[in-house]
Amino acid sequence: MDNKIEKLIERYKKAEERRRQWEPHWQECYEYALPQRENACSMQVSENCGSKKNIHLFDGTAPDAVDQLASSLLAELTPPWAKWFGLKAGSELTSEERSQVADTLEKTSEIMLQNFEHSNFAVEIHQCYLDLVTAGTACLMFEEAPLGESSAFRFYAVPLREIALEESADGRLDTTFRRSEIRLEAIGLRFPEVEIPEIWQERAKNDSDFRLSLIEAVMPRHGKFGAAGYEYTAFVWDENAGIEENLVVKEGIFDTSPFINFRWLKAPGEVYGRSPVMKALPDIKTANKVVELILKNASISVTGIWQADDDGILNPANIKLVPGAIIPKAVGSKGLTPLESPGKFDVSQLILENLQKRINHSLLADRLSQVETPNMTATEVLERSAEIARILGASFGRLQSELLTPLLKRAFHILRRRGDILNFDLDGKIVDLQYKSPLAMLQAKADVGNISEWVGIVSGMGIGAMAAVNMFEAAKTIGQILNVPAKLINEQPLDLELPELGDGASDNAAA
Repeated sequence: MDNKIEKLIERYKKAEERRRQWEPHWQECYEYALPQRENACSMQVSENCGSKKNIHLFDGTAPDAVDQLASSLLAELTPPWAKWFGLKAGSELTSEERSQVADTLEKTSEIMLQNFEHSNFAVEIHQCYLDLVTAGTACLMFEEAPLGESSAFRFYAVPLREIALEESADGRLDTTFRRSEIRLEAIGLRFPEVEIPEIWQERAKNDSDFRLSLIEAVMPRHGKFGAAGYEYTAFVWDENAGIEENLVVKEGIFDTSPFINFRWLKAPGEVYGRSPVMKALPDIKTANKVVELILKNASISVTGIWQADDDGILNPANIKLVPGAIIPKAVGSKGLTPLESPGKFDVSQLILENLQKRINHSLLADRLSQVETPNMTATEVLERSAEIARILGASFGRLQSELLTPLLKRAFHILRRRGDILNFDLDGKIVDLQYKSPLAMLQAKADVGNISEWVGIVSGMGIGAMAAVNMFEAAKTIGQILNVPAKLINEQPLDLELPELGDGASDNAAA
């Protein structure tokens, strides 16, 4: 056991060292774009992070754009007020089997969505989106809630300063180390089966602020046939003590990782992601400096710099050019006067507006904001939807792979293990995931538009051309693209025959 913990500590230290290279960059991004959540400080200085909030921030363009982009991601990917996912029959099921399992899958997805809605998911995922936009990497901890609570899920947005990540050979962030400072009583509450050493109990009695470092390590287990779950080890680490002082508090195996790590985008060879704030950081810092200089110039312009008669002794060392200063001068002399330029040309406002536009453009605030025109045509709506899909296409593909799929699979495994849903596999062959978020539906609406346009063009060619259109399959395909519940779509066309009109019916029709 000691040998295992020693290897884990060594591996954690290497991962932490790689993360420390990113901390100055993260800290700068948080300082200028999200000062209320200084998330990148190391564990040693985390208690002093709050003293620097908003001291050097003069321009609020970047923080406002970060809030807008994070809110847009929440509304477009995981809206808490809509059904943003579902389950559908896999590719290996026949048409008859699809119709048989439709009700079961619909009920299962409703149970999953209900647990998400009754949990703290919306609150914590929004914090993760803020980290994602600012630092490019975010971590969401997905735990199973105790029995008896309103939801089976419990979430926590893990600060970047607490995690150290490793990337596997296939590019996934599936190895997570989390180091958190925890009180002794919290260890007893979270891990009630562990026996606390007496030496720690004595230290806790003498020091009310006594804390220990809890390290949680989650690593994938690989068998002969690929991945076989995740190995979880939690131990208390005293950095100043020997290996014998470490205490293992929990070990186990997870089917899915409780840590969901995801990135905005990444450069080849890098583990952590890069964010829109990183791209716009030069403009953000320049705009902040321009506003600072404008405010300084405005304060001097309002209060002015004054001069007064003196007895002939002028000491330049005592002169301070600050608002409200009184500068002495000799009687009858002009004193210290500024050199007037022949003309005044202030371009600071033009530079600031240009910088703010580039910041909003880099953080997508100008393209994801609500349209001010209330009466948009259908073509305008489709074009705007296509533009949003093009802008967020690459990022959405990564977020779907690193966030949405692991999130829904873990939720499914938790509910299946608790017996809240039926026991079947979510493998894509029998049952597959279905994304119904507004962003996922943008491409679906474009596909429906193409089908509708084609049918409209063919219908204008006459009855002969309409023979090429299978209207039943067209309607069925549109329903599947728009994620219409499977129970509303017939797998086989109904044999509808118009009743033959008799003599009386003909007379009535003629009348």
